Amino acid sequence: MVICHILTHQIIFEVTDMPNIASAKKRLRQNIVRRDRNRARRSRVRNLCKKVLKAVAEGNIEQAETCFAEAVRALDKAGAAKLIHRNTASRKKSRLSAMVRKLKQSKSA
Repeated sequence: MVICHILTHQIIFEVTDMPNIASAKKRLRQNIVRRDRNRARRSRVRNLCKKVLKAVAEGNIEQAETCFAEAVRALDKAGAAKLIHRNTASRKKSRLSAMVRKLKQSKSA
């Protein structure tokens, strides 16, 4: 097993079993870039969902609503891009919506 370093976007990746065929090398480069991009997008979705949960826990309706709108948009995009399953995105939106709705009702009552 040989460890090679591939320089892509100023980041060095360690890859075992470096391909010999040009198209396979390109595919490897593409996979590395896409993996990083997907990780960042998934992380952003998770962070936006956490911001909604934090706002609900603090009882801040305005912040919860604005964060919820951002989270819904990010979840829809992630579902459309197949970063997460569409049903997972829908379930998360539903649960966050229920939390925000419950917060509104508790504050108005």
